[in-house]
Order: sequence, then C-alpha cells, then structure tokens
Amino acid sequence: MHEKDDFDLQEFLPYLLNQAAEESSLAFQQIYKHRYGMLRTEWRVLFHLGIYGELTAGEIAARARIHKTKVSRAVARLESRRFLTRSRDAADRRREALRLTPKGESAYRDLREVARDYDAMLVEGFSEHEAELLRQMLRRLARPAADRGAA
Repeated sequence: MHEKDDFDLQEFLPYLLNQAAEESSLAFQQIYKHRYGMLRTEWRVLFHLGIYGELTAGEIAARARIHKTKVSRAVARLESRRFLTRSRDAADRRREALRLTPKGESAYRDLREVARDYDAMLVEGFSEHEAELLRQMLRRLARPAADRGAA
C-alpha cells in the first residue's frame, strides 16, 4: 500500500527557481541565438568580456561559476566566429588573455541594450520595492552555501 506523499514539488524552492530561470530566460535566449547564433555560455562569456575587459578563461569560469571546460568550448566558438581574440602573455606563456574584437564589442553593446529592456519587462509586474527585494533574495541564494549564514 502506497502512503500519501505530502511533498509538493511545485513549492520546492530549487524546483521553483529552476522553473523561473527557464521561463524568464526563454525570450532572451531566442534573441542571442537568432541574432548571433550564440549558446548560453557564449553570451555569458561575451558579457564578462564586455563588462570587465580583458580576462582569462579561468577568470571568467570563476566569476560566472561555469565549468572551465564549458568556458573553453564557448571561447573556441566565439573565437572561430571572430567575436573575441586570444593572446599569450609574454611573461607567463600559460596565461591566455581574451578580449572582444570590434564585432564582439558591437554584439555585446546590442545584447546589453536588449538585456536592459528585457530585465525591465521581467519586473514590470512588481513594485520597485518588490523587484529590489527579489534581487536581494536571489543574490543571497546565489552565494555559496558556506557564505549564506549571514544576511
């Protein structure tokens, strides 16, 4: 005999967060995919370079919390499509600096404006206070578990 399971998946926070993330990113995904043929990791690499300038793949992986292998694949694809360039550091031959090309800069500026408009559209149904509270709570949840104890 099967006991009634009172676990409500629809209220399980990780499930809700995943559903919200998927739903909220769909339209933006269509834009970067159709305009530039990019995948999720690629636009994230593009944005890190657009915001912070020259970085290594390892620095992007750490900042974005994306596995180094995925970042390396994204870098290779972006380089092959001339969105970024790599250059070896003369002092440390293991270090490869990444930077956007003019084509990459242009794509970044275009997608940055789309992202700003899209972000504003996502919070339209919230008051300014609710939107800020949501961002604060999500930033807190996004911190590593060991750091979450303090508010």
